[in-house]
Amino acid sequence: MQTTRIFLTFTVIALTGCASPHAKNPADPLESFNRGVYQFNDAVDKAIAKPVAQGYKAVMPVPGRIMVNNLFSNLDDVVITVNDLLQFKFTQAASDGARFVFNSTFGVFGLFDVAHRLEKHNEDFGQTLGYWGIGSGPYIVLPILGPSTVRDGVGLYADSRPSKLRHVDHIRTRNQLYLTKEVNRRAQLLDQEKVLDEAALDHYEFIRDAYLLRRQSLVYDGNPPREEYDYEEENGFEYQEVPIPNVPSSKNNLMPAARLASVTQQQPFTVQQIEADRPSVYKVWGAQLSGIR
Repeated sequence: MQTTRIFLTFTVIALTGCASPHAKNPADPLESFNRGVYQFNDAVDKAIAKPVAQGYKAVMPVPGRIMVNNLFSNLDDVVITVNDLLQFKFTQAASDGARFVFNSTFGVFGLFDVAHRLEKHNEDFGQTLGYWGIGSGPYIVLPILGPSTVRDGVGLYADSRPSKLRHVDHIRTRNQLYLTKEVNRRAQLLDQEKVLDEAALDHYEFIRDAYLLRRQSLVYDGNPPREEYDYEEENGFEYQEVPIPNVPSSKNNLMPAARLASVTQQQPFTVQQIEADRPSVYKVWGAQLSGIR
């Protein structure tokens, strides 16, 4: 499965020379091709993946789903710990490594999260490459696998090397574990799908912008550098950093808010006015922060 991932990644990379020069988003030069793959993935999801995930959620009791999720989360801690070390985050590595040891032993192979008091982090090789200054490259949509970038596609393959699942010798058991992991992951997304239905945006564009924004945030540990947008200067906007309500101060609680540069004495814009003036990427951010799940 991991070999298929890397093959698909580099197949799409090879198509970058065919990208349209008129792509709307410079991070997505393959937009026409990506939209076609997205439509294919969406059709497969509606026909197969989603019904299977719904059936899994219907027959599997909540405690069972929690244990399955704990099992795969525990296995992921191995990959996370390796990437902690590659980024010289030794405190995180100690925490994630300890989680794996305690959960694998006292937690019965990770079925129970007995180390829940130790903070769990989110690191992968795509983030490690970003940490060392390697750009994300073009956005790509992989068949079946979904949103990615050139950097993250390479990261998928690299993360498969230390993965515990890859080292399961019995092929049938290994494939069943991979399938169970993906079904469990798809089931977790069922309750979040209404984000797409309620967002007044193109679904493809929404997913792309949300994915790129999230990956950028992960690479910079929640504190990404602010990016400039052409429309800011064209429309006379300036940005100021304001606290996000109901977000702990330890969690980068700043987000951009738009206002007219020429207006200094008027009342602040309403949320609706800010939403109307922000680019789609900030609308995605706003939707996530407002609790729409």
